Amino acid sequence: MSTTRLLAASLLTAVAVASSACARECAPQIEDGWLRLPPGSMPMLAGFARIENSCSAPIVVVAARSPSFADVSLHETRLDGGISRMRAVPELPIAAGAQAELEPGGLHLMLMDPRAPVKAGDTVTVELDLKDGRTLRGNFPVRAIGG
Repeated sequence: MSTTRLLAASLLTAVAVASSACARECAPQIEDGWLRLPPGSMPMLAGFARIENSCSAPIVVVAARSPSFADVSLHETRLDGGISRMRAVPELPIAAGAQAELEPGGLHLMLMDPRAPVKAGDTVTVELDLKDGRTLRGNFPVRAIGG
């Protein structure tokens, strides 16, 4: 291989590595997260937030968890023939420079079976796993219905 080709190949490799490192250094954020207590004593809470991806590459949320709950999953509520139905969402892609809104009546987190009693005013840590291996962490204050 000629010196010029070797130099060009080395330069392209360095640029690719630097671009990859920059993409991984950019950290999407969980903003304005909160949990809503259920009516009565149901063993589940709903979680809402905004996931902001200000990075130059898309991200994909593939899992959710919390040390305070036995199970956390991403769900979506949709109207189907005039009936509100909820379904699990296995992956949530978020384009570069975009955001996803987790809100009542739409995309949201379902937090099932609290490991200890949860009350209004508590704060719960929630983690979102990304397809690229990174984890986003947010602190979600707990609110009563209408609070």
